[in-house]
Amino acid sequence: MPFRGKVLVAMSGGVDSSVAAWLLKQQGYACIGATMRLYENEMVGSCRSNTCCSLEDVEDARSVARRIGIPYYVFNFTDDFEQQVIRRFAQAYEQGRTPNPCIDCNRYLKFQRLYRRARELGCDYIATGHYARVVRDPASDRWLLKKALDGNKDQSYVLYDMSQEQLSHTLLPLGELTKQSVRTIAEEQGFLNAKKHDSQDICFVPDGDYAAFLERYTGRQYPPGDFLDSTGQKIGTHQGIIHYTIGQRKGLGISAERPLYVRNIDPEHNTVTLGGNEELFSADLEAGELNLISVPELEAPMRVTARVRYHQVEQPALLTQTGPDTASLTFDAPQRAITPGQAVVFYDGDTVVGGGVIR
Repeated sequence: MPFRGKVLVAMSGGVDSSVAAWLLKQQGYACIGATMRLYENEMVGSCRSNTCCSLEDVEDARSVARRIGIPYYVFNFTDDFEQQVIRRFAQAYEQGRTPNPCIDCNRYLKFQRLYRRARELGCDYIATGHYARVVRDPASDRWLLKKALDGNKDQSYVLYDMSQEQLSHTLLPLGELTKQSVRTIAEEQGFLNAKKHDSQDICFVPDGDYAAFLERYTGRQYPPGDFLDSTGQKIGTHQGIIHYTIGQRKGLGISAERPLYVRNIDPEHNTVTLGGNEELFSADLEAGELNLISVPELEAPMRVTARVRYHQVEQPALLTQTGPDTASLTFDAPQRAITPGQAVVFYDGDTVVGGGVIR
């Protein structure tokens, strides 16, 4: 088989990245496996069964790399992760926004810090176990990010921030496979993680208690404040703004004649506004940190479909670029709980147009 290049494979210890490494070696690539050490286990506690990048995951990745027969390294990126992901996560919550740290991890760690390390090692490519596809469009001479063929596993949403340079040096070998076929390959190859559960929680908050983590990480106490109704009248007392996110109903600790949901979080005045479900719907949003992939810029408004959260069904909308890194989006129908800090990603069919952060 002809030599196709040298590739650094990001191996999280899970089944997807393990099979990605095996496939690439079968296709003629010289592979190096690498796991990013992102945090000290003491930071997150002992509950790690549904997260990634723990010390146990390192041992799983090392075992698979040995079985495949490729070199394997662990890179200590704890400082980068703390600055670029954890600190951003904390600052966003303190500002009343709800961030997606997995997108920041892809942006700043996998496709920036690890990509630089790959270049230092003389690698032609970086590869991950994401379910998405990278193709070159000969008509526009641009690299495109496309959805995975398995719509149930598509992860293009979390990759929207990739640049043309990064895409041109990225391999995503699982983009045309189903999850079941990936597990079958892993079982056939005798990988110890063939039946390992997918990571689901934020890796540095494995118990899902964001507020407790933030208090521990920042060393701050977040004071109680007023719950307000839609008219601005006080209707109760909240326990600190870090405990809430837009659309939340559970855990409010307030009784009312109808179900109430978080509508707005105002860190400046330390208030949380509540309202009925019907008050959560909006047709318009503004996005910053805009990154376009399929086109260099939008010269005119464009019909797209869009997601304002990872697993949302795409909705038709009109996208307008309003500045070098800003855009506005108007949905054909109002959407529920559009949340500042979350990503909005735009699609043209199965192609990612781009995305940004909801303001």
